Amino acid sequence: MSSTDEIARNVLRQPLQVCSMDPKTGFLRDGFCSTGQGDQGRHLLCARVTADFLSFSASRGNDLTTPVAAFGFPGLQPGDCWCLCVDRWLEALEAGVAPPVVLQATHESVLRNVDLEILQRYADAPTA
Repeated sequence: MSSTDEIARNVLRQPLQVCSMDPKTGFLRDGFCSTGQGDQGRHLLCARVTADFLSFSASRGNDLTTPVAAFGFPGLQPGDCWCLCVDRWLEALEAGVAPPVVLQATHESVLRNVDLEILQRYADAPTA
């Protein structure tokens, strides 16, 4: 396998971009929404979290706002980008609180569970 075959791709079939370095996200905490062995949640969808989503996630037992020093987790605030579990985003979609998706930083394997058209409908507006 050549190194070009190993390049992670986003849902637009382009090289995967960084989701966030501050706070540092990703299952591997490298800023990318890629996965590794042991990632049962599939943290592959880059979203710009909203207050509604953060409340929804907490109601599902996953408080993303409270810092956890032991894991170097600062806690999220509305507007932060974060690699979400695909299933959690789909739950939020059904509940009407799905946060905007950063397409360039969302791993292409998300397309196994979510149609590109839906992701594009929720695409985060690029910032200048």
